[in-house]
Amino acid sequence: MEPDPRFTLANERTFLTWLSTALALSAGGVAIAAVPSDVFVPWLRTCLAVALVTLSALAAGMAYPRWRNIQRALRKQAPLPPPALAAVFGYGVAAVAVAALVLIILSARG
Repeated sequence: MEPDPRFTLANERTFLTWLSTALALSAGGVAIAAVPSDVFVPWLRTCLAVALVTLSALAAGMAYPRWRNIQRALRKQAPLPPPALAAVFGYGVAAVAVAALVLIILSARG
């Protein structure tokens, strides 16, 4: 059975949003990696960059399987699968933001 096109299109927009999020996380990771080593503690800057790019890879890698699973559920009129990685992204981005805030405060003091 074909699902309502509005739900299919909403699912597609969500898929594209996951890809946009992945691109933004990747750009953030590259930007942090490009900060001069005398501005932030080098090892922590590298950890933040790696965390952001890792979150980016997860978002991009999970976007299509999530789209496919939701599309399958819509066609079967079954319950939608839970957002398995939502907590990882929420807490992951929050942790990177707190660590970046600490780096900014420490660099302003010194």
